[in-house]
Amino acid sequence: MNIHGIRAIYLFEMSRTRRTLMQSVASPVISTSLYFVVFGAAIGGRMVAVDGIHYAAFIVPGLIMMSLMTQSVANASFGIYMPKFSGTIYEILSAPISAIEIVIGYVGAAATKSVVLGLLTLATARLFVPFEVAHPFWMIAFLLLTAVTFSLFGFLLGIWADGFEKLQVVPMLIITPLSFLGGSFYSINMLPPLWQKIALFNPVVYLISGFRWSFYGTSDVNVAISTGMTFVFLVMCVSAVWRVFKTGYRLKA
Repeated sequence: MNIHGIRAIYLFEMSRTRRTLMQSVASPVISTSLYFVVFGAAIGGRMVAVDGIHYAAFIVPGLIMMSLMTQSVANASFGIYMPKFSGTIYEILSAPISAIEIVIGYVGAAATKSVVLGLLTLATARLFVPFEVAHPFWMIAFLLLTAVTFSLFGFLLGIWADGFEKLQVVPMLIITPLSFLGGSFYSINMLPPLWQKIALFNPVVYLISGFRWSFYGTSDVNVAISTGMTFVFLVMCVSAVWRVFKTGYRLKA
């Protein structure tokens, strides 16, 4: 294992975050805070409790998870796309570092940034909404698992994209809508029976449901199923990344 190579990629990606703190950290935290102000303080007081949980507290896990998924995809996709755009990807591919070490460096940095952002969002939410975390260990586990999984997905997106526009298409047209429809602001049990069944085809439902369980011990989907579905998505992303490096898809052409 080339630790020095992994460390070089990881530190380079992390240093980019330090140079763009307003864009990478402050902007997502402020944007998510606005949700807490609008939906939590302004609207939350007029809403009934959901599963016995005050509405303002109920939406906290969903908002954190939505921010985590979006930032994981954005950080990882931009991180691998820029070397492709500038042509330095060929230097990385010709260096004495394996494909798995390249992935660990880029995905590890993206996941780290996303987890830090998620924890900052959690701390910010505490300023607006009183809540408790029933299962801290599982909360951190879901946070890490989701960050790594969507960072891998973002890594694939960055390889697939051949322009800056395509980097925005998937998060804007797929990730964000699925997050809104995945129970970020409501319980899917509030939907009509038919739509409850349709909602179960949305993978984000399982992520938000499991993460919410770690906070309040209640969820729309059994926590074991939520964890299993997350691992399935993780395995799919790992398999796709392995296939990309095996074939050289959009890397060696």
